[in-house]
Amino acid sequence: MLPLALLPRPGRARRTLLLCAGVLTGGVFGLAWWVARFGQREHVGAADALVVLGARVLPGGVPSGALVARVEHAVALYQRGVAPWLLLSGGAGAHPPSEARVMLGLAVAAGVPASACVLEEDSHSTEGNARFSARLLRERGARRVVVVSDPYHLLRARQCFRREGLEVATSPAPIAGRMRARDRAYWTVREAFALLLHPRLLLARAPGGR
Repeated sequence: MLPLALLPRPGRARRTLLLCAGVLTGGVFGLAWWVARFGQREHVGAADALVVLGARVLPGGVPSGALVARVEHAVALYQRGVAPWLLLSGGAGAHPPSEARVMLGLAVAAGVPASACVLEEDSHSTEGNARFSARLLRERGARRVVVVSDPYHLLRARQCFRREGLEVATSPAPIAGRMRARDRAYWTVREAFALLLHPRLLLARAPGGR
């Protein structure tokens, strides 16, 4: 076996590739740690509105477990008096009706008056949730919101809503018992990739630079 000093050194292109791979890997897992840590914390304070982000609707209009958990958590916050109304955000996916309309049925069944719910049915992504919701929120004079979603989703969601000029707090819907650890890890890393691919999103700040 040749001594290490006599082994051929990798070429410049290979060294650059290895360096980029290391930076990318470190960036993804560093962001994944931040995503996971952020989603574990409750950031709720008094707000103008609760914004509930949609999740998959199953065949026949049946709400997925994530959709049910998000609405139940938002209803609990509403009943605590965190905000006077709910904005339910999510368009129609593979199975109608829209995520927002399915959430409305769940919220009303849980005791929230239909008059305290506003539907946003045009969005099909987190960025769309923020863009279309911001328009409805501004029309109603809402500036400070609490966004409800799964824990791993909240950091990117907050940044999207901040980019729309809103003051954003976040509150994680519980996922214990409905998501396996490996699935949660997958979605956390996926969120990290999404943030890494859109670095300008990470620069979004709250109104006033806070």
